[in-house]
Amino acid sequence: MTDQPITPASLRGAVDLSALARPATPPAGGGPSGGAADNLVIAVDDATFGDAMQTSARVPVIVALWSGSRPASNDHIDVLAQVVRSYDGRLQLATVDIDRALQIRQALQVQQVPMVLAILAGQPAPLYVGDQPADAIRQVLDKVLEAAAANGVTGRLEGTGGGDAVEQEDEPELPETHQRAFDAIESGDYDAAATAYEQALKENPADDEARLGLGQVKLLKRTAGVDLNTARAAAADAPTDIEKQTLVADLDVLGGHVEDAFARLIDLVKATTGDERNAAREHLVQLFDVVGPTDDRVKKARTALMSALY
Repeated sequence: MTDQPITPASLRGAVDLSALARPATPPAGGGPSGGAADNLVIAVDDATFGDAMQTSARVPVIVALWSGSRPASNDHIDVLAQVVRSYDGRLQLATVDIDRALQIRQALQVQQVPMVLAILAGQPAPLYVGDQPADAIRQVLDKVLEAAAANGVTGRLEGTGGGDAVEQEDEPELPETHQRAFDAIESGDYDAAATAYEQALKENPADDEARLGLGQVKLLKRTAGVDLNTARAAAADAPTDIEKQTLVADLDVLGGHVEDAFARLIDLVKATTGDERNAAREHLVQLFDVVGPTDDRVKKARTALMSALY
């Protein structure tokens, strides 16, 4: 378990998730839940994380991150869900598949799953990483509730909807190509997802959501099953190796270290020539699409890239 005690002070300002705290509608279906899905155990993603932030004003929300590409990480979430349900609505569990929620993954700089944190009145704080037994989980959650009471967060949710449950509007229907991509990502078929997004861009070259989705899918495919420490060690031994350096840049983006990734590739552009330099530049541009063209870090890196090239 984490060695840091859970106090009202420790539940403030641990990480900034304000960019994700926007109202949204819940995803269809769900992740691991330890039982039938209801408002005590919900699945959230980048588009729906705002709901959990809002709920945390009434009850503490326990956020559990897992990975669809690592089925074993699901097992602990099921145990956690059973413990959360035993508190009779005094807590809500929000599960996040980091393979489908890249913004959350980046914001929390996830390096290991399962990873569990608490959100209290919109303020997140880490709880623990890795598998934990039910009795140890309960000790941590009891501390979270003590901190909640000290902050006046003492609401209760109904277990099957209604009551204090947040009312939701119907989820807007996705374009057919986007739905195919989403379904493919959910099943772990990144090739099919990429094909669907490419079709969407063929039909509408101005489809920024498809462009962003395509970049993210390609990133997930390139990094699937890669060990971070091994990749970093290999890159450290070969500072101008295109494949090794771009792989670590990919992993940095997934871990939320976007500026580090961009700086690594800009340095690589400076240190190489010819085809290798062009490959480094093209990979950096691909990562711009993953992060998004309006992001300030992308704008800054574009300027630095131009300086490195000319």
